[in-house]
Amino acid sequence: MASLSERVAAAKTTESASFTGARSEAVQELRGRLHFKVVEELGPTLYDRQMSDAELRLRVMEMLEWAVEQEQGLPLTSADRRNLLNEIASDVLGYGPIDPLLNDPDVTEVMVNGPYDIYVERNGKLTKSDIRFVDQVHTRRIIDKIVGQIGRRVDEATPMVDARLPDGSRVNAIISPLAIGGPFLTIRKFSVDPYGEQDLINFGTMNQRTADFLRACVVGRLNVLISGGTGSGKTTTLNVLSSYLPTDERIITVEDAAELQLHQDHVLSLETRPANIEGKGAITIRDLVKNTLRMRPDRIVVGECRGGEALDMLQAMNTGHDGSLTTIHANSPRDVLSRLETLVLMAGYDLPVKAIREQVSSAIDLVVQISRLRDGTRRITHVTEVEGMEGDIITMQDLFKFDFGMGLDENGKFKGRLKSTGIRPTFSDKLSDEGIRLPADLFEPEPFARRGGADNFSLAR
Repeated sequence: MASLSERVAAAKTTESASFTGARSEAVQELRGRLHFKVVEELGPTLYDRQMSDAELRLRVMEMLEWAVEQEQGLPLTSADRRNLLNEIASDVLGYGPIDPLLNDPDVTEVMVNGPYDIYVERNGKLTKSDIRFVDQVHTRRIIDKIVGQIGRRVDEATPMVDARLPDGSRVNAIISPLAIGGPFLTIRKFSVDPYGEQDLINFGTMNQRTADFLRACVVGRLNVLISGGTGSGKTTTLNVLSSYLPTDERIITVEDAAELQLHQDHVLSLETRPANIEGKGAITIRDLVKNTLRMRPDRIVVGECRGGEALDMLQAMNTGHDGSLTTIHANSPRDVLSRLETLVLMAGYDLPVKAIREQVSSAIDLVVQISRLRDGTRRITHVTEVEGMEGDIITMQDLFKFDFGMGLDENGKFKGRLKSTGIRPTFSDKLSDEGIRLPADLFEPEPFARRGGADNFSLAR
């Protein structure tokens, strides 16, 4: 049985914990009230583009000081008061606790798996952050602010939303009742200084030989399709290939959320629009692709084909709009063809499979396959030509392949690189007609390392 002193100590501990919990709850209530007061008082001023960031922050801090003076219920130390004001200012002016992550140039993706569980991607690897939201209400407040800036909303009626930050970063949010333990928030950061050809070469994504070849294909008006999984770098690669487009051509881009950063003079960017709260007014990629054909484009760049727009894209490629670029989700060049067949059928037309394959083989000249390998790097693994039809089968041939047989180094990184298979593409004559001659040594065969062997096997992460 516990002694009297032990019982007294236990009672004091319980009383202290209860007081601390009550105080913490009171602070959070105060935080919510102050946040509401500032937003209500300042209103449109928060979105006044005429004011500098420093001026806006000064206004917010002045308003917070005034609001705190009106609150007499909870005594705060000077340190608690300063921390509370800074936290609320971050919520009002920025995106709360994830602001430092969004401003960190090394972070490429932020994943909020509920208020207390935040992961980030750095150098292709996921790590857990020690940053937390206060609670689910705090997380929802930040999500509402993000989607509200571009006229979207997320609630029980529409619990999923795609949005973007003012800098172009891609945002996805999903809330209860669909998100168990949520809300969940995923932000793929937008690079202010987009990666260029030399960056991809330095990262090992491709080599100079492959870059020169892809440049020739884009300038030579070949239809190029970039395929890969989620987060494999398709959009980044598309942006680099789009930079090869001539400056004297009319380029029209079509995207779900505007991410491409083309620096040519004559670029028109189109972006889809979701349905309103009544479920009406949606403008899809397919609608935009159809409209693009009436805008006299020299080149069409579609951010991603994921539905019936694949049929419209193929028809455009086959009716004089050659030199088009797009991306698609697929695991290999051969899977690209099957996926295209499926997407074309999603257009709602009962087309024979052979007719679809003829459209695909005639439209697509080149498939660039990119993958995120398990060492965190993103590499182009195949550059594959679509040759044509043999019977009912579309024939393909690899021009460049990644040599996985070279194994891993002591740090678990792949030592392989893209190598030429020694096959010269059949579209060389088409490029010649455009005045582009591919040097013979571009396709000089390179030996591939033999796969297998204990030194090539490792479970190290």
